[in-house]
Amino acid sequence: MLTVVEVRNLTVAAGGREIVSGVSFALAAGEVTALVGESGSGKTTTALALLGERPAGASVTGQVEVAGVAVDADHPPEPGLVGYVPQHPSAALNPVRRIGSVLHEIARLHVRAGTRAERRRLVRARVLEALRQAQLPDGEELLRRYPHQLSGGQQQRVVLAHELVGRPRVVVADEPTAGQDAVTRARLVGELRAVAAQGIAVLLLTHDLDLVRELAHQVLVMNGGGIVESGPRREVLGSPRHAYTKRLVAAQPGRTAEPGRAGGGRPLVTVRAVTAGHGRVDTLREVTLDIQAGDKLAVVGRSGSGKTTLARCIAGLHPHRLGEIRLDGDLLPPKLRRRTRDQLARIQYVFQDARASFNEFVPVLDQVARTAERLCGATGSAARAEAVEGLARLGVAESGAARLPRSLSGGELQRAALVRALLSRPELLICDEITSGLDALTQAELLDLLNGVHRDTGTALVVITHDLAVAASLADRLLIMHEGEIAEQGETEAVLAAPKHAAAKELLDAATRGREPLGGSVHSSEPASSARGSMSV
Repeated sequence: MLTVVEVRNLTVAAGGREIVSGVSFALAAGEVTALVGESGSGKTTTALALLGERPAGASVTGQVEVAGVAVDADHPPEPGLVGYVPQHPSAALNPVRRIGSVLHEIARLHVRAGTRAERRRLVRARVLEALRQAQLPDGEELLRRYPHQLSGGQQQRVVLAHELVGRPRVVVADEPTAGQDAVTRARLVGELRAVAAQGIAVLLLTHDLDLVRELAHQVLVMNGGGIVESGPRREVLGSPRHAYTKRLVAAQPGRTAEPGRAGGGRPLVTVRAVTAGHGRVDTLREVTLDIQAGDKLAVVGRSGSGKTTLARCIAGLHPHRLGEIRLDGDLLPPKLRRRTRDQLARIQYVFQDARASFNEFVPVLDQVARTAERLCGATGSAARAEAVEGLARLGVAESGAARLPRSLSGGELQRAALVRALLSRPELLICDEITSGLDALTQAELLDLLNGVHRDTGTALVVITHDLAVAASLADRLLIMHEGEIAEQGETEAVLAAPKHAAAKELLDAATRGREPLGGSVHSSEPASSARGSMSV
């Protein structure tokens, strides 16, 4: 195999500590190498070194070569040589520019020969080819849209298309399936496999070990800034040697529902014939739903099925066009700013992209404490003390929380976002894909925390997720969305055991393809060779 990337003894130090310590590995053309490890282990810092990037104020030693050329902060790789797909696609998309204009601009950087008409034709061809490779075969219809008019899965694939336009030698995919439903995830797996089959080296940063089993040829396990284990996928995941790897493999979400109390109480939130969308396109059509006090409800569906739109309508973040939503029988205004403080406190929302939900210039602790001040009337000192206590219970020390968001890991920020929401003592907590993009250990810890919150406070949970394993491990009730409507709902175990709607069957089939049904063991198969802001403010 032709070696495309060579990393030797890479060390990145900042603030008196080593973020990455003595890391060495190689990436081969046509192979997928998975870099796994918990949040803060150094995966992203290592991957960014391939682009010649480093954290602000950090010092870098060691050597990184891409296609035989040394790469560092002063000598980044040639444009298009290394593609990078970030974990949170919204951060990579310009909110005020149409999808098509950006893709055409990128393509023009790589097409220079010929007449103006010929360049225009080649640019167009490159854009459409990249959209097809990124699982957007009908992407031409999206070219006039803005990023906010796309689902999370569509945004992710558009960002992948950005990188494929340059026909790179290496693609770094940072949690590419985070927040995606099982069907879209399966398609993206196929496309990344096809990308590798074209001779492109793929470095996959992920917490999803099922994805690693489906896709990767080689596995690198990071912990504490170093690689503790590496080798062929079957060897590393099938017979792990290092204690940390064994813990990581054992920490995947359970495949059966944990015992818990079903809702069964008074209707807390009622949704009646709600229709909502973007412009003239309805993404939610006449949805009717009851959420009971103490409920544990998982809402799943493909990207664009309307599940997040439904959740945001309930929270007042997306005004619905028709229908009504009531809280304890009282009509809720569609817009957040028209709701009372009591209504804001009783329904809280934890966002998928925790980092984007924090103001990057204000210490995390101050932002968490603000919930108790604004919604509960606590004094500044009392609110801060309550925030410190809540963060400590969830494993975030005061010294860390007193820093700016960029100083905390993704897992720490997600826990801080959860504390921020819980300080208002909500009766309904909506969690939008909050386990996506987290490593298996942090994900398992977060699911345990949510179960603990429900057990200790009786707060109703609505969990928006693409991951049926997460739904099975957390929820008593399961609701499946399809094309803006409720396709199927019922007790989680019953729906997973015998789905009736075609969309439910498709999701379950995509989630269990190549492994035992939910509740059984997972086995591997050889890969082919070839929203920003807080509810409290």
